[in-house]
Amino acid sequence: MQVFPVSRLPGNAPASVAPRNPVHYKGLMDRLQVEKISKALGDETRLRIFAAISSEKQINCGDIVSLQGVTPATVSHHLKILNEAGLIECRREGQFVINAPVPKTIEEYTRALTRIVSASKSSRSR
Repeated sequence: MQVFPVSRLPGNAPASVAPRNPVHYKGLMDRLQVEKISKALGDETRLRIFAAISSEKQINCGDIVSLQGVTPATVSHHLKILNEAGLIECRREGQFVINAPVPKTIEEYTRALTRIVSASKSSRSR
């Protein structure tokens, strides 16, 4: 089964106006989304923030700031990138912003990486 770039998916808006949620075609994560998640997790600070969020069911921004020792503006910037990659969900509860991991995205990301490795191995064995 072929996975199409976001801009070529049937019935989708151009990539520049695509939704922030992960884009899937028949349950498969597309290559652009894999790249976006890889880039999001490739930053050491973002990876630490994501690990802190993933270790809890939910955590507010203030707790992340105190755990990670970074400024609120820096945390906000990194949360935005993690959210746009579909790795976390952010919701407002009163004066707090609550962040929660999205396990489905990680599961699909892991499957996509496995497919990439499998395809690479099969092309080398030819």
